[in-house]
Amino acid sequence: MKLLVVGGGGREHAIIKKLKESPLCTEIWAAPGNGGIACDARCREIPATDIEGQAAFAKEEGFDYVVVAPDDPLALGLVDKLAAAGIPAFGPSAAAARIEASKVFSKDLMKKYGIPTAGYEVFTDPGEALVHIREKGVYPVVIKADGLALGKGVLICQSEAEAAEGLKEIMQDKKFGASGDRVVVEEFLTGPEVSVLAFSDGVTLKPMVSSMDHKRALDGDEGLNTGGMGTVAPNPYYTEEIAKVCMDTIFLPTLRAMQAEGCPFKGCLYFGLMLTPAGPKVIEYNCRFGDPETQVVLPLLEGDLLEIMLACTNGTLASTPVAASGQSAACVVLASGGYPEHYEKGKPITGLENGQLPGGGAVVYHAGTAQKGGQLVTAGGRVLGVTATAPTLEQAIEKAYAASGRIGFEGLHRRADIGRRALAALN
Repeated sequence: MKLLVVGGGGREHAIIKKLKESPLCTEIWAAPGNGGIACDARCREIPATDIEGQAAFAKEEGFDYVVVAPDDPLALGLVDKLAAAGIPAFGPSAAAARIEASKVFSKDLMKKYGIPTAGYEVFTDPGEALVHIREKGVYPVVIKADGLALGKGVLICQSEAEAAEGLKEIMQDKKFGASGDRVVVEEFLTGPEVSVLAFSDGVTLKPMVSSMDHKRALDGDEGLNTGGMGTVAPNPYYTEEIAKVCMDTIFLPTLRAMQAEGCPFKGCLYFGLMLTPAGPKVIEYNCRFGDPETQVVLPLLEGDLLEIMLACTNGTLASTPVAASGQSAACVVLASGGYPEHYEKGKPITGLENGQLPGGGAVVYHAGTAQKGGQLVTAGGRVLGVTATAPTLEQAIEKAYAASGRIGFEGLHRRADIGRRALAALN
């Protein structure tokens, strides 16, 4: 099969590397891809959000199957457009992608179908939102932009003054554009966080191994929220007992709710969970593979990813095996200095040959790299994700750090404590 993967980050690189293992895969393209993905796939410079351009390219090249990886093109209806052109694709319809694209839709869905989540109210007026926060008087309070905001539209406010500033930023200054026309004001939940990515064909749901993300820029979970500075899998807080509770009270009810709403979910459904003292609750849904969770989850997936994806599209997931290797994985993100705020691009990257570490020890997933005069250079905030697998989590973390230490570029920033919290939970 001739495949196209839409997107150009670390998640897409991990998907491409896993798809290449399939005996069904004969040729693989990425659009737009990046400098490192170009070592594994042919790249075409089409923005992921140019759904007209993507669909035209898919028709012109005669792809047998398209994997739409990022949230924006899913929300814009790329899967629907491809289907109309007779091209099968992995990912939800635009109607089903609302589970991520609209926080209001997802919160209302959970309320309607009794799926455990934080208490909330929806506002279109910043003044009314602030009055509500003031009357409640409980801090911290969470404010979320309704629409997509590159994973950055969630503010945790410690006081009324912070909440007022946050509402101004989202609703009046339009920091996230039209995504901030409505906000969800939500109670703050506490407990360990868990990410669970699951395959779904609309009727059957099969989870992959659990993972733990590290969102803050600095060690000790300090600093600004980022797209993710590293991940480990499996997540030690997510026991078999909790997994069963989540399946019964969250995963299957969500799938049934989407069916009942007339928008069955096909693709990868991401559950962002908080294990609260009152039981597991949903913090957020994503309508696609998470980043950088994919970089630890897919290396532990046993079986043929392409076969599983086709089963999601064709409605045959019930008879398709989805299993985990039983090993552990750790991913350390190498970021540009200053990320997630101002950072410089175009810094030469040392230590890699054909995008990978000579001698192995880990896999390097390219998130923000470009080719410039035959040299790999930085081209984003998150530049590389270095993933290692091993029989134990401690060994995987050690291997990932040892490997990431062999890579260099000016201003390189990485956290030194990825997986520390997970190891503490194990001991």
